[in-house]
Amino acid sequence: MAGGEDEKLAWAAVGALTGQLALAPKPGLPDPRDLGARVTRRDHLALRWSAKALAPGLAAMAAAARRTGEPTVRLRAELGAIGRSTEHAVGLAGGGHRGALWALGFLVAAAALTPGLAVPDVTANARRLAAFTDRGVPRRPSRGSTISAKYGAAGARGEARAGFPHVRRAVTALTAARAAGATEAEARLDALLTVMSTLQDTELLHTAGPAGLRQVQAGARGVLEVGGTATEAGRAALLALDADLHARAWSPRGSAGLLAGALFLDDVTPG
Repeated sequence: MAGGEDEKLAWAAVGALTGQLALAPKPGLPDPRDLGARVTRRDHLALRWSAKALAPGLAAMAAAARRTGEPTVRLRAELGAIGRSTEHAVGLAGGGHRGALWALGFLVAAAALTPGLAVPDVTANARRLAAFTDRGVPRRPSRGSTISAKYGAAGARGEARAGFPHVRRAVTALTAARAAGATEAEARLDALLTVMSTLQDTELLHTAGPAGLRQVQAGARGVLEVGGTATEAGRAALLALDADLHARAWSPRGSAGLLAGALFLDDVTPG
């Protein structure tokens, strides 16, 4: 029975990730429009395919958490080891999803620790897990951690240790947009823009620098301030932001991964 529940959580996470990939138009991010472009269609197809390679690793993370029953340093080390193996498997399947794997791995494990919890309690479990140091991490720093140190950004590690505040904000934005009459796609786009408006995205810091990051954040806020993607003005602002980011080759990948985390929690938590 437990194995079935672990697989259910894993596939819910994969579904959240593929749901994020299916959303369009996403400013500066891969989406189904790429399928009509010769240059990018292979990349987008690879992302859709490789997302499925996350499932075995995420199920193993859920099983480890369910077996342990509480956040411990040993569980944190086991999750790290599973995560690195999963990252390798995803690479063999086409690559991508590193940021999403980080967020979804913690959230799947946190949900499995105590089934049936609401969003704030799941993210609190994730925060307790992330507080432990994974001693198995390679000594060579990742690009994300290097950029975080350079600019003082929280990065993926800081987001997890804070209990995924941007994931919580995205879930709140989803609920509010739906209540206001937005379609599901519009609600998800508003949730993505909510994350983009404040996240210190290390990918953007790497490619665009602090000034570029602030420009993207301001653009996302601009869409929301005129009523969000459900309004005519918001849709026009979204398309303008999308065209600008694609022209500059700026990609808010960190925001995309956190949206996937929000979609996962929206699916598996009561409410």
